[in-house]
Amino acid sequence: MRLTKKNPLLLTRTAAAVLALYGTVGVSYAQEANSQAPAATSENNIEKVVVTARRREETLQDVPVSVTAFSADQLSKQAIPDLTGLTNSIPNTTLKASRATNTTLTAFIRGVGQADPVAGFESGVGIYMDDVFLARPQAAVADIYDVERIEVLRGPQGTLYGRNTIGGAIKYVTRKLAPQTDVRVRATVGDYGQKEGVLTASTPLSDTARIGGTIAKFKRDGYGTNLVTGKGNYDKDLTAARLSAEFTPTQDLFIRIAGDITQDDSNPKNGHRLMVGRKSGFPILSNVYDTQGEMITTNGHEQEIRAHGVSALVEYNVTPEVTLKSITASRRDHSWAPIDFDALPVVDLEVPAEYSNKQFSQEFNATYSGKDLQGTAGVYYMDATAFNQFDTIVGFPAFIASTYTSANVGTKAWAAYIDGSYNLTPDLQLSLGGRYTVDKRDAALYRQSYLGKGSPYLGNPAATKLTAIPDTDLPDLSRRDTKFTPRIALNYKVNADHNVYASYSEGFKGGGFDPRMNMVGTKLTVAKARQGYSPETIKTTELGLKSSFNGGRITTNAAVFHSDYKDVQIPGSVAIDTNGDGKDDTFAGVTTNAGKAKIKGVELEAIAHITKEFTLAGMYSYIDAKYKEYIVAGVNVADKRYFQNTPRNSSNIRATYDIPTPLMGYNGTTSLMASYAFKSKTYQFETPSDLDQQSYHLVDASVVWTRADGRLRVGLHGKNLTDEHYKTGGYLFQTLGNEGTLSAFYGAPRTVSGTVEYRF
Repeated sequence: MRLTKKNPLLLTRTAAAVLALYGTVGVSYAQEANSQAPAATSENNIEKVVVTARRREETLQDVPVSVTAFSADQLSKQAIPDLTGLTNSIPNTTLKASRATNTTLTAFIRGVGQADPVAGFESGVGIYMDDVFLARPQAAVADIYDVERIEVLRGPQGTLYGRNTIGGAIKYVTRKLAPQTDVRVRATVGDYGQKEGVLTASTPLSDTARIGGTIAKFKRDGYGTNLVTGKGNYDKDLTAARLSAEFTPTQDLFIRIAGDITQDDSNPKNGHRLMVGRKSGFPILSNVYDTQGEMITTNGHEQEIRAHGVSALVEYNVTPEVTLKSITASRRDHSWAPIDFDALPVVDLEVPAEYSNKQFSQEFNATYSGKDLQGTAGVYYMDATAFNQFDTIVGFPAFIASTYTSANVGTKAWAAYIDGSYNLTPDLQLSLGGRYTVDKRDAALYRQSYLGKGSPYLGNPAATKLTAIPDTDLPDLSRRDTKFTPRIALNYKVNADHNVYASYSEGFKGGGFDPRMNMVGTKLTVAKARQGYSPETIKTTELGLKSSFNGGRITTNAAVFHSDYKDVQIPGSVAIDTNGDGKDDTFAGVTTNAGKAKIKGVELEAIAHITKEFTLAGMYSYIDAKYKEYIVAGVNVADKRYFQNTPRNSSNIRATYDIPTPLMGYNGTTSLMASYAFKSKTYQFETPSDLDQQSYHLVDASVVWTRADGRLRVGLHGKNLTDEHYKTGGYLFQTLGNEGTLSAFYGAPRTVSGTVEYRF
């Protein structure tokens, strides 16, 4: 089903009407609180969500920050599978699996993000697992299990978080262990052979020690088929586990040691060609989830992704007002990723790749919560290394050539931050914050060209070096960037139900080196290569209003914001001719610092408990993101460039109706849920292409029965019920190879699944 021109306008008007009906404007959903999360209760017994957006507990309606929170109960009811399943419920936010991957995350908030997950780049959106920053996007599409809540903060957050969060932050908060033995089981079956199981168990060892763990298996056949190999395309085969131990030697000291591991053995995900093969004449397939890709493996390795990490949290309440915290973490991931760009059974544009990342981080912070003064101060250190190597294999009429690329990019980062709030009057609060950041980046880059299907480094010892094409050998690149970024905010409680705030904040992300640079084809000088790309900065002004009505039964939140975005880091790939024969023979990374951009927008969210049984929620966001200076070959082409992964309009309407329903001799509640989401046109790159996604909508529905004591839940869930086909990414290299490359990746089709959850 395709949208007519009237549909988006109708949805927008409907969302606006919902928001207008239940009060004026404000900035985040008031979501259901998890039973283990701290919560206050209003006079109408409506739970208020408590978040830690400012590193201390505050209710969602009181915190002067644009934040959306999702409780474990809400995620369970809606059968949200992973972080990408939240994207339709959050204003001005895009979360998706990166092209040709299952578990690499592409995240954009308010126009800021990172689309190309290459070595050394960090996303403009910070991903945090229990306050541990994930330096790389590989394996960051976390399947949701063992979770207490997820918080999504929009806008720069540098004065409160250890690492750069120039566009926003996503916080995945896991559940603390229960004081008594707790065993939970969740099972899911669905079409496309979906079979999932999650087993969680914890128990106290003594009055001061608890231990717990979770093991999960997520498996599904492909939405389509690789017609060459016969294997499923867009399948899923993922195993995950988590183990934690918690200690409370005294009532003021809390220690948690945790470890997690994820193993992804899914088949390689191949794209759907949008053009007929230029030489072979291979037709465009009718099923967008089918493919004809046949990949060259990396040193014989099939696709595999493994990520694991350990962390230690020590939290000590020095006094009722002062808390000291230490967060120590180490993480690693390794990926073998054979990628077939051309999506055909011929060797025309193949990129077998290997990624290896490791990081160590240490953060110390102190939180003070006094009557009139509250705040957080901390220091942060990170040492991370990102290595990748890949072959770019290109077909020519009479031969096949390969370009080997390797890069080792190291990052050492130090930061000190402070953010405090002072009650000038009982109703007026002033917040001031600052952060000083030092980013040091070192890199070693190497490229070499060969005749043959791949290089000796990645499994082809018979390859012949092309001596006519000079190597790119840059072993000792280095740069150091520093920046102080401030934040100031005022929030005024007009009365107990209305909170208005204004804020100004700055964000910063250090510069670096594109690991795919080629000095020959791009005519890059050594001096320019050593400079690398520059840091990017953003200055954001925001005005928001958070309101509640009728004893909290209705909440409305809104924000308007304006950002000045400078030296925007835009990683991309271009086809190049390295030997001057007039034909492109490989591609190179070209990271552009677009000079200036202006971003402004509006975010509206509302939730209304219309009756005890019926709840209606709505979200609408608008963003106007435009480049003002984008220099190419000395010419400003800003009017011909667009922000990628940033649809101008997004809407979402959700309705829930609860019906008391006795079942199997137990009292319980049947919840009927439906949602309708809309996104306007989305650009995949800075320039328009056939890979851009026109406006589309998604319809979901669920029927869930929950036993009154909360121990049993059974649900039936339908996603994308109109079977909308929408592009989420793709490859565009039409001048490379004999066939040309124009291949797209798509979001999930219509799916139906059933879930059972039981708590012993």
